[in-house]
Amino acid sequence: MDLTLNIWRQKDAKSKGRFVTYQLKNISQNCSFLEMLDILNEQLIMQNQEPVAFDHDCREGICGMCSLYINGRPHGPDDAVTTCQLHMRKFKDGDTIVVEPWRARPFPVIKDLLVDRTAFDKIIQDGGYISVNTGAAAEANNILVSKTSAELSMDAAACIGCGACVAACKNASAMLFVSAKVSNLALLPQGKIEAKSRVQKMVSKMDELGFGNCTNTYACEAECPKLISRSNIARLNREFFCAKIA
Repeated sequence: MDLTLNIWRQKDAKSKGRFVTYQLKNISQNCSFLEMLDILNEQLIMQNQEPVAFDHDCREGICGMCSLYINGRPHGPDDAVTTCQLHMRKFKDGDTIVVEPWRARPFPVIKDLLVDRTAFDKIIQDGGYISVNTGAAAEANNILVSKTSAELSMDAAACIGCGACVAACKNASAMLFVSAKVSNLALLPQGKIEAKSRVQKMVSKMDELGFGNCTNTYACEAECPKLISRSNIARLNREFFCAKIA
């Protein structure tokens, strides 16, 4: 495959960025998107040019670091995948591919396609934990959890915090991320101790960091690589309302 890449280049957070066009030839359809970027960077290094900075770690769809906006969609033109799981067979020979970083004020650009997503970490630090006694693990049957609650909690826990929900939302809302983290703990008895303070602290920190409000367009759910359900947002709202009136 021969491709034209329009890639966002930005020296640092304070510098003005711009799109730069690159040409790649003979790219295998079996390459992952990140492998294609590796090939581009090898080409740039051989030409004594600065390689494109982009984030990655596991390349297995687990860590959520490979956060790229590709042709107008978070993680690209496939469904339920992260960028590292996106393969070049989703594109055609001669295609022009536009690659950008996440566009959200709470996710400032560090360099090129790298953004600072520590805003999510700060939200977790404010309430995404439970109080437990240290020592040996308790007997599993000491605390009974219904199958439905356990499954819903595990579904919410699948969120990898990549930020696709924020990138997809016209308001840069983090409601799907926060609701997944709140739901994961709210559905389990172990999470009941901090339940009221947790939801208030996490929502407050989300607002403080500059994330927008949810207006129910559901773009977040559509672009989530782990298919986190928007029903978690309803649960977050219910938890928040109950905490406020308690």
